[in-house]
Amino acid sequence: MSVEQDVRARAQDLCALCGGAQGLSVVVPAPEPEAPEADQAVLLCETCAGQVSGAADLDPHHLLCLHESAWSQVPAVQVTAWRLLGKLAAQADGGGWAQDLREQLYLEPEVLAWAQAETVEEATSDAQHRDSNGAVLVSGDTVTLIKDLPVKGAGFTAKRGTAVRNISPVPDNPEQISGRVNDQQIIILTKFVKKSG
Repeated sequence: MSVEQDVRARAQDLCALCGGAQGLSVVVPAPEPEAPEADQAVLLCETCAGQVSGAADLDPHHLLCLHESAWSQVPAVQVTAWRLLGKLAAQADGGGWAQDLREQLYLEPEVLAWAQAETVEEATSDAQHRDSNGAVLVSGDTVTLIKDLPVKGAGFTAKRGTAVRNISPVPDNPEQISGRVNDQQIIILTKFVKKSG
């Protein structure tokens, strides 16, 4: 059997985090080994996968499922839950429960090192562009303005709710992105945008 078949069989075709059955995919938490084995992969629904990758905002209510799944004996599930709990704990509205649960978990030393590898990778990488919710922004993303922004020198105000497509992070300044609004290329502060989709 392939790794995907093994993972699906182990998870009984249900999301390893929330038990959902929609839009399932096999995910290998970073850093990805060259030849991943079944215990290094996790089956996730579309909702959980989006939150793990950062493509979707964290949903503390949905992630209450971690109260159960964090206790899995599968290393990839442990790593995924541990990282999500850390992200939730860092959010103002994540609730103290996430930090409490994370502190209760025991991960074998090599599993903990794997879970922490992503954190180290983020800390040592160049400063990342993040939106108002902390989601990472990359070139080509679409963002939505969260407040009205007067555009200096252009004579108009970019309205709250305006979608800015195909953005470009400004090199060497993690607080700025550029994008087109009303056919004008403008610089926007990341704290005034929210990642779409």
